[in-house]
Amino acid sequence: MLKLENRQLTTASSTLARATAQLEASPDLRDTAARDAFTLLLHTLGITRAQFYADPNREVTPEQQTAYEAAIARRLKHEPIQYITGEQEFYGLALRVTPAVLIPRPETEHLVEAVLTELSNNQKETVIPSEGRFSGRSRGTPAFRILDVGTGSGAIATALARHLPHAQITATDISPAALEIAKENAARHGLSDRIHFLESDLLEKLGFVILSEASRDSARDAVEGPAVALSNNNVLFDAIVSNPPYVPDSDRPTLHPQVRDHEPAAALFAGADGLAIYRRLIPQARAALVPNGLLALEIGHDQRDAVATLLSGWNSVRFIDDLQSIPRVALARRP
Repeated sequence: MLKLENRQLTTASSTLARATAQLEASPDLRDTAARDAFTLLLHTLGITRAQFYADPNREVTPEQQTAYEAAIARRLKHEPIQYITGEQEFYGLALRVTPAVLIPRPETEHLVEAVLTELSNNQKETVIPSEGRFSGRSRGTPAFRILDVGTGSGAIATALARHLPHAQITATDISPAALEIAKENAARHGLSDRIHFLESDLLEKLGFVILSEASRDSARDAVEGPAVALSNNNVLFDAIVSNPPYVPDSDRPTLHPQVRDHEPAAALFAGADGLAIYRRLIPQARAALVPNGLLALEIGHDQRDAVATLLSGWNSVRFIDDLQSIPRVALARRP
């Protein structure tokens, strides 16, 4: 295990300075070295930023020093801060994250905001069932049925459940390990009874598949090919939201090591052009939405035109830029 130099210096400020210098020595970590060292120190000591500045020369015990050294060693191997601390904030919610899930990004908050805005402009009156999981509410309560595809940590589903108190939310993921983290995050915020989690490859366990499975990788078939529900019991959704994998396989070498080597590849990469999941998801979503239902997707850099082509035949297709003026969210309405 890597050891910080001069263990006799056991104050918080001196420990922080030496750890910062170690991280700055790594070219890939230099830009965030000070912030990372500080974040890990606060986490290790269990104190706030204000508490540190109130007493920067507080003693660091040998046990704390050992734990901090271990955390810095992990960071020097490019492990993301969020995996070391086990936590990431998203849309004002503290979420648990592990290497089983993609770390929620600030860009994805644009997706949540877009869905909330669209649904607030599309209020509906829905009869709540008298039996079943979502029973017990009065008739006429706004109750959007929302599907979060590829939920990962549950960030999107949890944020939507928090801000849409009467929504019925289903969240799917192909990874059982990811679903366990998502369930934990829902429980952490008292939303377990508001979100139904389901292990599924996109919408397949919900009964929505593409008839032309053999040709689903064809862009033309994915846009125009038929999709059907296999069961008479399928529930149609008012909104389907997803932050799917969209990084082209060819971009793998260009990613930062903390992303490429640590975050789950299945949540990042989507074929040669990054569009493989969209080609499957968009027609499935069309089959699963009510008329004029909302489809909201996060998209990657330079994917606007390609996604617009995949959404041909949909209504009200538009794109929302992120803070860097990059098209980040695709919105469309089912005809």
